[in-house]
Amino acid sequence: MSADKGAYDDLPDGVIVVDAAGTVTQVNPSANRILATTADAVIGRSLPDVLPLVDAQGRDWWSCSQPFDGLDTRTRQPERSLQVSSGPMKGRELLVTAAYVRDEQRRLQRMVLVLRDNRSRERIDRSRADLVSTVAHELRSPLTSVKGFTATLLAKRDRFNDEQKQLMLQTVNADADRVTRLLTELLDVSRIDAGRLEMRRQVVDLGRAVRKAVAACIAAGECEDRFAVRVAEGLPEMWADPDKVDQIVGNLIENALRHGAGTVTITVAPCGSGAEVAVEDEGDGIASETAARVFTRFWRGNRGRGTGLGLYIVKGLVEAHGGSVEVGRAAGGGARFRFVLPAGVAPYDV
Repeated sequence: MSADKGAYDDLPDGVIVVDAAGTVTQVNPSANRILATTADAVIGRSLPDVLPLVDAQGRDWWSCSQPFDGLDTRTRQPERSLQVSSGPMKGRELLVTAAYVRDEQRRLQRMVLVLRDNRSRERIDRSRADLVSTVAHELRSPLTSVKGFTATLLAKRDRFNDEQKQLMLQTVNADADRVTRLLTELLDVSRIDAGRLEMRRQVVDLGRAVRKAVAACIAAGECEDRFAVRVAEGLPEMWADPDKVDQIVGNLIENALRHGAGTVTITVAPCGSGAEVAVEDEGDGIASETAARVFTRFWRGNRGRGTGLGLYIVKGLVEAHGGSVEVGRAAGGGARFRFVLPAGVAPYDV
């Protein structure tokens, strides 16, 4: 029983174990949290008294399901959305699953009840709805532009000179890049959530990665004077995924340009057995009460532009390298994003 207890205690779902008579014999910490109670308050009590449940039609679930007097062939009750009918938890919706443990004569030995707070599923559903809404919104503008310019060129290309056609094609190309980037972000989010990021480690020059990202911003129209790059001496040999490092650095610099102001300063320096990169701007900074949310999905800052997935992806990519990322206030008052990566080892040494 102690081994079972330890296993139950580690589960994220609530677990209540009752004997054949319906008396609670065990409850794990997650169930205590969901029911806002303690083990001492429920162990030894009748389960229907501890957890009075009704279905969507208001019928008492214990009377309908007859968990202790029903057919001896039953091994489980499928997941149901039920509602607590009385007590301090009245009105709370729970997802409930039950498993019956029987002996060789099919006699009930105990029942294990698994509880999930329906609010967590609702949050997941809202997150998915937000993702769909964000994708639809971000795709609408570039696709409308692509459709408009291509339709115009197909129908009236003889009316435009070469310079006008070139401008239209450049706009179509830029909007196609925008769509491609959005789809790449969505794939990254999917891989991060599923824990399926693939790391292709090579020796990475962090200073070069930073300068490459800055050069890309300048080529896209940013003023060269807006950037200050400082790379310290004595950096260790860094084994990391170069594409993902480029993505991390690029997202942080783009975030500083989009949400910050003034000079963007990027510093690369040794840190322990690895290295750190800090990106600072001279804008208004990030309020302390907001700092905890900047690496969550759909955070867009005060200006509300972009998909709000960039910093979430940064955190996922940094942690996939075994590193950490944080946000704070820069010396000049703006935002300061800092990530640390371990030096890593060659793939054949892993």
